[in-house]
Amino acid sequence: RLLKHPNIVRLHDSISEEGFHYLVFDLVTGGELFEDIVAREYYSEADASHCIHQILESVNHIHQHDIVHRDLKPENLLLASKCKGAAVKLADFGLAIEVQGEQQAWFGFAGTPGYLSPEVLRKDPYGKPVDIWACGVILYILLVGYPPFWDEDQHKLYQQIKAGAYDFPSPEWDTVTPEAKNLINQMLTINPAKRITADQALKHPWVCQRSTVASMMHRQETVECLRKFNARRKLKGAILTTMLVSRNFSAAKSLLNKKSDGGVKPQSNNKNSLVSPAQEPAPLQTAMEPQTTVVHNATDGIKGSTESCNTTTEDEDLKVRKQEIIKITEQLIEAINNGDFEAYTKICDPGLTSFEPEALGNLVEGMDFHKFYFENLLSKNSKPIHTTILNPHVHVIGEDAACIAYIRLTQYIDGQGRPRTSQSEETRVWHRRDGKWLNVHYHCSGAPAAPLQ
Repeated sequence: RLLKHPNIVRLHDSISEEGFHYLVFDLVTGGELFEDIVAREYYSEADASHCIHQILESVNHIHQHDIVHRDLKPENLLLASKCKGAAVKLADFGLAIEVQGEQQAWFGFAGTPGYLSPEVLRKDPYGKPVDIWACGVILYILLVGYPPFWDEDQHKLYQQIKAGAYDFPSPEWDTVTPEAKNLINQMLTINPAKRITADQALKHPWVCQRSTVASMMHRQETVECLRKFNARRKLKGAILTTMLVSRNFSAAKSLLNKKSDGGVKPQSNNKNSLVSPAQEPAPLQTAMEPQTTVVHNATDGIKGSTESCNTTTEDEDLKVRKQEIIKITEQLIEAINNGDFEAYTKICDPGLTSFEPEALGNLVEGMDFHKFYFENLLSKNSKPIHTTILNPHVHVIGEDAACIAYIRLTQYIDGQGRPRTSQSEETRVWHRRDGKWLNVHYHCSGAPAAPLQ
C-alpha cells in the first residue's frame, strides 16, 4: 500500500472477514501493453521509448521504497484503460521482496526464465539491478518483437544469459538508433554493480529526449514479430497452466478410489513465473464408436485456482463458467464419438494445436490431421461407444480462457464383438471469442490407438 504511483496497480485496501482475505486493487481494463501495441496502426521507436519510460518510472518508484519486483515481464505490464494513450501499469507483486538499500543478498531463485539476470542464475547475492536487467530484455522486445536470449533448451538459455550473449542482427536492428542500443547495452550489463539504475535510465537521452533522439519511423516488422511473440508466450502460459492442472489432476487420480466426497483441492500457482520445465498441452482423441458421455464428479472436481487467492469457495459466476467448460468438453467428445467432423470444427479453433499419441510426440497444428480419423475411422463406426469423464478439474484463466484436465474412460465393442475399455488422461485449453468457447490446445497421454478391426 506504500506504492502510490500512476504507473503501478495500486493496492487500496486489505480486508479480513470470516476467515477470508480480500485485496482491493485499481480497476485496470486496458489489457496487456504488448497486445495493445500489435493492434496499433502506427508504432515507432519513439513509442517504444514512451513505453519503457513509464516502466522505468514504476521501477524507479519501487526501488526508492527498497522493493524489488523480481518478475518484470510483458504479462505484468498492463494498460489502465482501453483509451488511446492510457498509462502503463506495473502489476503482480507476488514475487516482490523488500531489501536494505543497495545491499545485495541471496533471496532465492525466482522469476521467469527469459527475464532472469546473470546474478540470479549464478545464485549470487542480488538486489535492485535484477529489475533493470528485465527492463533491458523488455526494451529489446519492444524494438524488434523478439527476445535477446532464446533457446528451447533451458540450460542453453541460461548459458546465453550468464554470458550476456546477445547481439543486434541485421536487418531489423539497422533501423534502430545507436542511442536505443546504447541504453540496452547499459541495462544488459553482466556486472550488476556496473548496470545502469532506473534513475539513470530515466535521464538517458533516448528516454528523456525522445522527440529529438528516437526515430519516428513506423516499425511494421516489429509489430509482426511481436504478434508472433505474443502468440508463443500465450501458448506457453496455457501449457504451463496445463502442467499445473495436470499435477493436481495426477494427485486427484491417486486418491480417486479413496475419496467419495469429491476432488482434491489444487494448488494456487503463478502460472508463468518461477522456473519449472514446461509440459506439453492437449490433442484429438481417437475414440472408437458413437454414443454417450457421462461426467462423474462434475461439481466436486471443479476446484478453482486464481493467481492471487487460495479460497475454497467461488462466486457463482466462476462456477457457471467452469460448468460451461465441462459442458463444451462433453459436447466435443460426443462429436468425436459420433464421427461428426462438422460439429467438431465448430467447437475447435482452426489453428488447434495438439500433442497426442497418434502424432508420435510431434506438435500438430490445424484440423487436417484430425480430419483423417473422422473420415476413415470415426464416421464409419456403427458400434456403440460410452464415454465417462472422471473427476474434471477446471482452471479459469482470466475472463476468456480456461483449462480442463480429466480422465476419460471409453467403453466400446472391438472387431470380435468383445467389450473393451480404454483410458486416457487429457487436458484441453479453451479460449472464448465473441462469446463462444473454442478448443485451442489439447494434450492426451497413452499409446497410439490401434485401428478398429
